[in-house]
Amino acid sequence: MVSAAAIETPVRGARIEVRNVSHWFPQRGKGSAPLHVIDELDLSIAPGEFVALLGPSGCGKSTLLRLVAGLEPATAGRLLHDGQPIARPDPSRIVVFQDPTLYPWRTVWDNVALGLQARGILGAQRQRVDEALALVGLAPFARAFPHELSGGMAQRVALARALVNDPALLVLDEPLGKLDSLTRLAMQTELVALWRRAGFSALLVTHDVEEALFMAQRVVVFSDRPARIRRELRVDLPYPRHRGDPALAELRREALALLGLGDSW
Repeated sequence: MVSAAAIETPVRGARIEVRNVSHWFPQRGKGSAPLHVIDELDLSIAPGEFVALLGPSGCGKSTLLRLVAGLEPATAGRLLHDGQPIARPDPSRIVVFQDPTLYPWRTVWDNVALGLQARGILGAQRQRVDEALALVGLAPFARAFPHELSGGMAQRVALARALVNDPALLVLDEPLGKLDSLTRLAMQTELVALWRRAGFSALLVTHDVEEALFMAQRVVVFSDRPARIRRELRVDLPYPRHRGDPALAELRREALALLGLGDSW
């Protein structure tokens, strides 16, 4: 497990720019109008910055992640990675999903090695697999199989599989959503420690307001679909953070009000 007080390394993450991006999905059925999911969105992520996206279910948050990752092209507008157009997936932009999707017939080590193997560089860079497993605290489980792991351990394998590629941007699509509450809290701390230690940029989608505020430097609150930015909340608090910090409580009230839940607090 990575210490939350891990020493920060120099910033080396990606600069991501989303410029006037709109996106529609075609709908089945004759005469059906395309579904408008993102509307004229502008968003920038600085190198090494941790940004979280909040918004109603189905508003377009995960769609934006797919566009940033290069998994599909935007209908309109531009997405740039260090000034270059994002046109396709790239090992420098790695997505971690809610489901770790490990291959059950491969050991932990072999699951983590998959990206290097696919790129044909595993033979020369085998030590990176060991380094990634050590980074997430799973070196003793290198020869274990997925069915022998807890949910939190499986998600750490997925993180190691992403980190072995030395990404400039880690795209996190509800990566802790299926974990029990205690494991989820522990993994939030571990993810922040990994980000601080490795220096990559991070873009997180979550429905958990407290998670977003605990982890990110900036929280972007989206409207209902089609997604527009309602407000950006800057979390100017040092790491490691304390969940009982009154400043976090105040930001939580503000975020919930933006999401239409202000009367709950």
